[in-house]
Amino acid sequence: MRVGIVNTKAANFNSVLQGLKRQGLSDHEVVITDEVATLKGCDKIIMPGVGSASAVMAGLLGCPIEQVPALCKDESSASSELMDFVLKCQRPLLGICLGMQVQAQSSTEVPLDSGLDHIKTLGLIPGQVHKLQCGTLPLPHMGWNTIFHHGHPLFAGLPEGKDGHGAFVYFVHSYCLDVGAHTIATCNYGQDFSAAIARDNFMGVQFHPEKSGAVGAQILRNFLAL
Repeated sequence: MRVGIVNTKAANFNSVLQGLKRQGLSDHEVVITDEVATLKGCDKIIMPGVGSASAVMAGLLGCPIEQVPALCKDESSASSELMDFVLKCQRPLLGICLGMQVQAQSSTEVPLDSGLDHIKTLGLIPGQVHKLQCGTLPLPHMGWNTIFHHGHPLFAGLPEGKDGHGAFVYFVHSYCLDVGAHTIATCNYGQDFSAAIARDNFMGVQFHPEKSGAVGAQILRNFLAL
């Protein structure tokens, strides 16, 4: 098996790499790259992202972040070889944190002074990413929280939370995707939100499995087994 980590230029790739190595993968079985030819030779694809939606989109488009507002307006049709590969990917693909969020149709996490209220993202999943409506709770939502899943194979072997006791995972985010038709796990931080999504071979988790101890390790194992 070979796993490709998409180099969006906006992630802590080493933590994901080490999380995969803890599942028994060797150095030559995991590659961090933005080269489409290399990614095409991989059996599984992981797309991490931290920072901002604009930073991840800049990485996918291969442009400076300052160009994202112009390229990601509603009427635009910006593309790149890497972005096209992700959109047409037929292998199991797991987005982590912002790598999940950019699978939605749009995000309100826009650059300052952009004049936009949202940017277009990949559009693989219906919905718009927006700031967490968490009342007086602090942002970002950072630390351990409980997820409740719906029996998707990504969560095999983990408690669903039907008895009120779900699985603990580690979050760091201020924006979220609401619960929708493609939600496979939920969490609550002032509001219910999608902790994980899936459509066909595309999956995404809002939390960081590589930082989520035994539960996160199980999720990575499950993904590698798909």
